[in-house]
Amino acid sequence: MPDSAVAALLAQGRPRADAQRNVERLVAAAREALDELGLAVTTRDIAQRAGVGLGTLYRRVPSLDALLAAILVDTIDEMTGRAAHALDSPDPWQGFAEFAEAYVQLRASSCGLHDALSGRGERLDLDGHINRLQKAVRQLVQRAQKAGVLRTDLDWRDVPFALATAIPTDHTIGLVPDDDQWHRNLRIILDGLRPARSPAPATPAEPAAPSD
Repeated sequence: MPDSAVAALLAQGRPRADAQRNVERLVAAAREALDELGLAVTTRDIAQRAGVGLGTLYRRVPSLDALLAAILVDTIDEMTGRAAHALDSPDPWQGFAEFAEAYVQLRASSCGLHDALSGRGERLDLDGHINRLQKAVRQLVQRAQKAGVLRTDLDWRDVPFALATAIPTDHTIGLVPDDDQWHRNLRIILDGLRPARSPAPATPAEPAAPSD
């Protein structure tokens, strides 16, 4: 399947085969650098990873922002597609949980995506794509709430914030997370999003009277 980020960057004109290969290498290198370094990535980082000079990078892509935006749009649209697919699931909870796992996994695997969805990608003009993702998430949450499998006391906007907290910090109280920590955090969060099986008592139960 053609890389849509590559296709977006090659949309103008009919590039030579060697030019297309250079764009493919630059996109692959930029994805890797974005995942590791986030939006602080530089053209030098990308060119070095791609094994090309800065001159080649500047000839093959309009700008650093255009390169990063093409990659992030690709991933954000993938998330939106996952949400749309989840809406077709016959089981509202299963569909929601599968999307939640894909959403957190994608954010956890890419510092650049995490930065962009955290509001640090204003210069990249991603608003339209993020708005479509928001709409899909809202529909997914509201469907699960209507089915009674997701807490109805939550605003749909609470859910993406809650899911984002599944991504662990570098360390806490001297502990370092392992690679699967996000997955365990997500299980805890999903449990908390489900309706309570029975209402909690309004007041603590009275202690049992001592027997004679």
